This record gives sequence, structure tokens and C-alpha cells, in this order.
Amino acid sequence: MSGTAASIFVSRIKGLPVLDASGDQVGKVRDVVVQNRINARPPRVKGLVVELLRLRRVFLPMERVRSIDGQQVIIAGVVNTIVFQRREAERLVVSDLFDKRVDRPGAAPASIFDVAICQTRTRAWEVSEVALKEVTSRSPFSRGHVVVVDWNEVPDFFGVSGQGTAQVLAELAEMKPADIARELHEMSPERRASVVAALDDEMLAEALEEMPEAEQVRVIVALDTERAADILEEMDPDDAADLIAELAPELAETLLERMEPEDAADVRTLLNYDAATAGGLMTPEPVVLGPDATVADCLAELRVEEVTPALAALAFICRPPLDTPTGRYVGAIHIQRLLREPPSLLAASLVDSGIKPLRPDADVALVSRYFATYDLVCAPVVNDKGQLVGAVTVDDVLDHILPADWRRLQLAEGVSDGATV
Repeated sequence: MSGTAASIFVSRIKGLPVLDASGDQVGKVRDVVVQNRINARPPRVKGLVVELLRLRRVFLPMERVRSIDGQQVIIAGVVNTIVFQRREAERLVVSDLFDKRVDRPGAAPASIFDVAICQTRTRAWEVSEVALKEVTSRSPFSRGHVVVVDWNEVPDFFGVSGQGTAQVLAELAEMKPADIARELHEMSPERRASVVAALDDEMLAEALEEMPEAEQVRVIVALDTERAADILEEMDPDDAADLIAELAPELAETLLERMEPEDAADVRTLLNYDAATAGGLMTPEPVVLGPDATVADCLAELRVEEVTPALAALAFICRPPLDTPTGRYVGAIHIQRLLREPPSLLAASLVDSGIKPLRPDADVALVSRYFATYDLVCAPVVNDKGQLVGAVTVDDVLDHILPADWRRLQLAEGVSDGATV
């Protein structure tokens, strides 16, 4: 049995130790979570089911996986210790697909013996090949002939058909968050509830950010407390703070207590500011580096996938500590400038002295004039102690200067109506 050079068969990673960045074992791989996609695209690998050392099985997104080899899986970041619960459109490779009967036209009956996954150029993971074992009438201990085929040669790979929730989820997986929000808006309450229950946390969080606040509230209050807290953790801190501010105080406090302490601290910080000020608009998670950082260090941080294009426009140099509120703010550097300089150059030497920081109490009118005047898409927010407390991006400003019901109008009419391409 052989696959492509870049393929990894799931049977070979099942049971491998999972190590964090420091080399400590956190658990073992027990299964792989995959989800179907439309338009003849390979099924997406969403993550791993990892059994922690205390026998709790949790979900680990593939975005956290840094490397997989024949001996171990290396991950980045912390592991969410909430017990794994499979959603409707998901399949577990080992539990659901191994030994599944497959009937291919013109071929002998077979069953799925193994499934291969591979990483794409965009660093996403997908199903690439399937190993099929011939079903024979000989002894049940007979291994049978094994052949490796492309994933799309296996009919009814997921058993998904019609317009059930699983098919809807496959279609949503191809959409942008604003389009997912529109689809959810147009669904019947019953269908929306089933789809929301099955959506993964990241996708639902991104869609919620595109909804009017009243609709966000309806979705979040219908979820159980643990799931609602998970969704808020996935949202940008400023969006999560805006949503929590709309909830009943008792529910808001309960959700904050259930969130991871670091995420909850960011949201609590933002709730201390008026929503229509730089402090209320900002994100407390800009790209911050120390004075000894090089150009290469800055670019490596700016290209991290989780950093939005607007936040990636500037890298901020501060004295330690580098978590907001930081030590003394030194200045900001444009990504365009970093791209033009040698990688080994100290980034602090490239600080643009023309970027004046905003005060946390600057109102939205002043902030919008600031962006228009200096032609920026990202700006630092510095307190009266000279500490960087966050960064405001142009999309945060637009969200507050557009009409109050602009998201409702977008869901009703579509952002592209009347636009030219």
C-alpha cells in the first residue's frame, strides 16, 4: 500500500504522541475529523481527536498542528480541554469510515482500509486518497487485495445527499463569513438552529461578527453556556465585547467566567471603554515586538494567518512587557517599509515618527478624521502612561460611522447589489 509522497495514512498517525512546542507530551492521536465539501473538492480535515493523558478526548484544530511524522505530532498553542463532541456534518475517519462498505461500478466489492490526508500549499489539510480492501468470501482472517485510489473514486464517501443539514454545511464551508451570515438570516428558525448546532465554532464566530447585534444576541442566548463561551473566544475581542454588552448582566458575567481567562481579560478591558471611542473600537491583540526585533521577526509575526490584513499593516515596537498594556511605546512600522529592508536590520530603526498614537478616550468622529488625514488602515492606541493598549483598524471605524442598521440592510439586500466587478 503506497500513497503520494505528501500523503499521510491515518492508521500511521493513530496512537502517535502529541507534543507541545516545549516537547512535553499532552496526549495521543485517537482519530481524525473530516468534513465534506461541494464542487468536487476533497473533504476538509478539520482536526484531530486527541486523548489527553487523563483519558479525556478533546478536539485539536489542524491550524494548531505544526508537523506530523512517523513518531510524533507537534502542535502550537494550548489545548482546549472541553470534551470533543462531533457535529452533524463531521465524520471520524477511524470510527466512521474504516471498514465502510464501498461499491464501485465495475469493481469488486471493497471496504475502506485506510484514508490518506495531505497538506496543501495554503497549509490546509484535506483527504487525498483512500485505501480499499477487497471483500472476499474466503476466511474472515484473509486480508484481501488492497488498492489505493483517489478520494473521488469512492462513491458516497460521506453518505451525504439531499438538502439536509450536512449538505447545507458543505455549501456554507465554501462561503465568506458575510455570505454565511446572510444564509443564516434567511433560514427558518428550525433550520437555523440545526445548522448553528452543527457549525464549527470558528465559522459561527466569523458569521456572528457580520450579523446585526440583535441577531447575534438571539443566536448566542440559544446556545448552551459552554458553547456560547467557546464562540465568544473565537470572535475578535472588540466584537465579543460589543456582543456581551448587549446581553443581560447575569448572562454576560456567566459567559465571561466560562471563557478562557486570557480571552475574558481582553473583553473585560474593552468593556471599560465607551463603545464609540478608540478604546472601545480597538483590538487589544495587535502585533507587538521588542526593541531587539529584526525585520525578519516582524514579518514573521505579521504573516501569521490569524492576523487580519488591516492589523498586518503595522508592527508596533514596545519595551517589555509585550502584552497589552505594554511597556513604553516606541513606535509603529509599516509593513511596506519592512518588505524593502534587509531581514537582519533592527526594526526599531524603521519606526515612522509621523504616526501619532490615539488616546483611548478619542471619540469616533476624531478617530475617523485621523484615518482620513493620515491615510492609514491601522493606528496605535496609547494611554497616558505611554503604554500601547491596542490598535484600531479602519473596518472598526467603518462599523461605527455607517448607519446603525447597515448590517441588517446588507443581509436583506446583499453588499454587491449594483456594484461592478
